[in-house]
Amino acid sequence: MSEVDRIPVLVVAGFLGAGKTSLVRHLLAEAQAAGVRVAVVSNEFGALGIDRALLAGADTAPGGVPIRELEGGCVCCELTDDLVNTLEALRREVAPDQIVIETSGVALPYDVQLSLWRPPVSEWISDDLGIVVVNAEQLAEGRDLGPTFEQQVSAADLLVLNQVDRVDEARLPALETQLRALEPDAVIVRAVHGQVDRALLVPPETPRGGRVPRDGHVCGDGHVHERFASELIDVEAGIAPDTLIARLRGLGALRAKGWVETPEGTRLVQGVGRRIELSPGAPPGPEWARRVVVIRRVD
Repeated sequence: MSEVDRIPVLVVAGFLGAGKTSLVRHLLAEAQAAGVRVAVVSNEFGALGIDRALLAGADTAPGGVPIRELEGGCVCCELTDDLVNTLEALRREVAPDQIVIETSGVALPYDVQLSLWRPPVSEWISDDLGIVVVNAEQLAEGRDLGPTFEQQVSAADLLVLNQVDRVDEARLPALETQLRALEPDAVIVRAVHGQVDRALLVPPETPRGGRVPRDGHVCGDGHVHERFASELIDVEAGIAPDTLIARLRGLGALRAKGWVETPEGTRLVQGVGRRIELSPGAPPGPEWARRVVVIRRVD
């Protein structure tokens, strides 16, 4: 396969609620402006596929952005075969200029990148870049910084310290130092709502279209998931926002996403830790109505 036939891949990872989908939406808008055709593989830990619905509302390239969803498991372990098959199908059916893999919030990005070395995808992927999005507010609060978070950060080629507007600017250098202790070599950029210059999100070119071997980790070593559970809850119509927020906090939600009907109208629910926000927005289909996905840690 010639160099021009090869396709670069971005792996966008980060803990629950870091802002991965916002970054991917921004990337799609930037790609449209540049005339670059991007295909997206979205992996959610739950089974409702809300990230795909949110991505579908983004600005898209002419003809729409091809989105393939892998759900009900983690793309870095249970779904590796599905990932390879999906990438092959995108190359064959769409032939995009670039592919973006948005992992679930509990996935380990390095292990996802290892799948890109498997035939037949290894024969046509030009290079891959691991982008790890970090919620600055989460880091500042010292919240959910366990083994999954540490392994995600330590695998990054590029670290995006996101939502910096939620943290006192004077604290940002210390937060970057904290990330440096886990990953001393990756570039760190600051962002709000995932707004990152697209030039930083392009995998580096390699001679003759070849790929630079990855070192550091060995396949299977250190791959230890914390235990998480994903639960889909049905929410009664007319629920008061305060009642819903108290219910989600009572469930110990690390991440909550979905749509509910309140006395003020339909609302999109976005929860990260104890911060749970409701904003106007209608679900893209009846399967999303009055349903919220809750992801929580299992002891």
